[in-house]
Amino acid sequence: MNKDIMICGVGGQGTVLASRIIAASAMEEGCTAHSAETIGMAQRGGPVTSHVRIGENAHSPLIPVGGADLLIAFEPSEAVRNLKYLKKDGFVIVNRIPVKPTTLGGAEYDGKAEIEFIRSTCRCLVVDSDELCAPFGSSKFFNVAVLGAALGSGELGLREETVRHTIVKIVPERFTEKNLAALTAGMNAVS
Repeated sequence: MNKDIMICGVGGQGTVLASRIIAASAMEEGCTAHSAETIGMAQRGGPVTSHVRIGENAHSPLIPVGGADLLIAFEPSEAVRNLKYLKKDGFVIVNRIPVKPTTLGGAEYDGKAEIEFIRSTCRCLVVDSDELCAPFGSSKFFNVAVLGAALGSGELGLREETVRHTIVKIVPERFTEKNLAALTAGMNAVS
């Protein structure tokens, strides 16, 4: 399998853990995987992007502009900002709920225009982090729930059992059960 996946969001949303789960799952399935993060004032709500490149075509960790098969966006404006990385026939999974990144300054922002732009520009799936995470009592589980949505859409290219096994290995034990349930919730939201 060859797949380039860009994950973007705002500091504190768990994009880095999501990229670690994807890369580790790919390696467990016998694929080469490279990953890299670019973090801008992440602890202060700055933009965060993670590049995950899987397969023998992954010669460097950074995805070139126009090279991503899949863009997983934890935040609508960050999705728009990173659309340049998406292939012409690429797929976007985007969270409907905005988290105002510092890059927007004092501007009013509800994410609706960004979602409509994405819908008009490319193939996409819009998910709602509040709905997905309500049963778990925290939006901190969205990073794994959105991986479930990616699995459910068929765009992630990994096996569910591999991702579950990786979550058990990587996530601290006290959070494992809720993360596995969040993965299932994300998958169910698509089907």
